[in-house]
Amino acid sequence: MTHSIEITSIDDNQTPLLRQTEKNKKEEGRKVDSIIENLNNSSIKSCTIFKVNVGLRESNPAAYTPKMVSIGPYHRKNPQLDPMEKYKLLYLQRFLKRNERPDVESCISELEKLKDEAIKCYEDIEHLDFEDSHDFCRMLLLDGCFVVEFMREHSLWCPKGEDRIIDSNYSCMYDQILRDLLLLENQLPLFVLNHLQCMTKQDDEYPFVAMAIISFRRVVNLEYMLTLKPAGMIDNHNVENIKHLLQAVHIVSCCSNGTKESEDDIPSYTIMPNATELSEAGVSFTKAKGVTSLFDIKFEKGLMNIPRFRIVDGTETILRNLIAYEQQSFNVQPRYFTDYAAFMDHLIDSDKDVNLLRQNGIIENFIGEDKDVASLFNKIGNGLMISSDDFYYKEECLKAAQHCKKPWNRMKANLKHNYFSSPWVGASTVAAIILLILTTIQTVLAFTSSVK
Repeated sequence: MTHSIEITSIDDNQTPLLRQTEKNKKEEGRKVDSIIENLNNSSIKSCTIFKVNVGLRESNPAAYTPKMVSIGPYHRKNPQLDPMEKYKLLYLQRFLKRNERPDVESCISELEKLKDEAIKCYEDIEHLDFEDSHDFCRMLLLDGCFVVEFMREHSLWCPKGEDRIIDSNYSCMYDQILRDLLLLENQLPLFVLNHLQCMTKQDDEYPFVAMAIISFRRVVNLEYMLTLKPAGMIDNHNVENIKHLLQAVHIVSCCSNGTKESEDDIPSYTIMPNATELSEAGVSFTKAKGVTSLFDIKFEKGLMNIPRFRIVDGTETILRNLIAYEQQSFNVQPRYFTDYAAFMDHLIDSDKDVNLLRQNGIIENFIGEDKDVASLFNKIGNGLMISSDDFYYKEECLKAAQHCKKPWNRMKANLKHNYFSSPWVGASTVAAIILLILTTIQTVLAFTSSVK
C-alpha cells in the first residue's frame, strides 16, 4: 500500500511543521543547556540548608517542622507561624534603633550584595514563591534581625536598661523558639547573620556564634554537648567556614572528640547483639567516668563503657536534625551523631534493654516509660545511611559480637545469673557446694572403711 503526504500551501508568515519541530527541539536543547550551566554555576556543593529527605522525615515529620517561628524560605508560608511576625517587626525596630545610620531600604541594599550567595545555600528556591529578589532580601532582613536581636537579648551580652521583647521567664515560648532555631530547614546563612550583627555591633559585644552557643545551652540537654567555652570554639574553627547555626552546634558538640584509629583488618561492619543478649553472654555495662564526649564508647574484656545519656522532651528533635545535617552534607566525616544513633539502635530493641542500661546509670529517662526511649532510638534508626567502612563503632561492635560467640562466656554468664545473682543466692550456692563435698568425702570414707 502506498502512502501519500498532502502538502498544503502556507502563508509567508507561517513555518512548515517540520521546520517548527526542529526549531522547538533546538529551543528545548538550549533550555537543557541553560539548566546544566546554571547547575554548574550554582554547584550542588554550595547548598548547605536542606529540606530533610523523605527517608528521615517519614518516621517523625514534626521533629523537622517549626512550631513557633519560621526562619528562612522553607516554612514562611505556614499560617500557624503568623503570630510571630509582629515580634519580628519589634526586633527589626530595635535593630534599626541601635544605630542611627541604617534604615530598612539601606539594610535591604546591603543584603542585595549577599543575595546571590545566599540563594545558592537553599534547595529549589525558585519554587518557593518569591515575588522578586527584593522580596527575598526583605525576608533575610526580617528573619535575620529577629535571630540576631533574640540572641543579643538572651546571651550574656545585653545593653543595660534594655527591656526584653520575649522574656525568658515565659519558658515555653522561649524554649520553643530556641528549638526552632536549631532545625535544619529553619536556618539562615551564617554570613548573613554576621553581616547584620556587624552593622550595629558594639565594641564589647561577643561574636554572633558565641552569643548563639551561650543561648542554645538552655535547650541542648545532651550530656556532653556545648561544654567548651564559645571563645575556644571560635579559636579552633574559622567562623567563615561555619554555614549556619545548626552546624555551629554540631562543631562545638564534636570538636572535643578525638579521631579514632582502628586496625586495618577489622571487618567493615558487624551487627551487634542487643543489650539483653550481651548481658546474657556475660557482658557488663557501666557508666563511663571522666569522659568529655558523648561518643566515647569502649568495649574491653567483656565490659562495655558508655557515657551517661540524659533523655528529655527535646532530645529527639535535636538528635534528628543533627543527624539530618550529617546525612545530607557531603563533607561531614566522621558522622558522629549518625553512628551513635545506629549503635544505640543496635543496643536497644525493647524496654528490657532500656531498663538494663538505665539500672546501670547509662540512660537517664525523663520522657516517660522505658518503651518510649526504645521507640525513640528505633525510629531514629529508620532511614539512616551508614558508611560501613567508616562506621565509628565498628571495632566495638566486632568485639562484642565475638564475645557472644564464645561458649565459655555464655556458660559463665548462665552460672552467674542462676547461682550467683545476689549475695544470698551465692551464699546458698556455696553452702550447697560445701555440703556436697562433705557428703562425698563422708561417702568415700564410709566405703573405704567397709572395704578394710
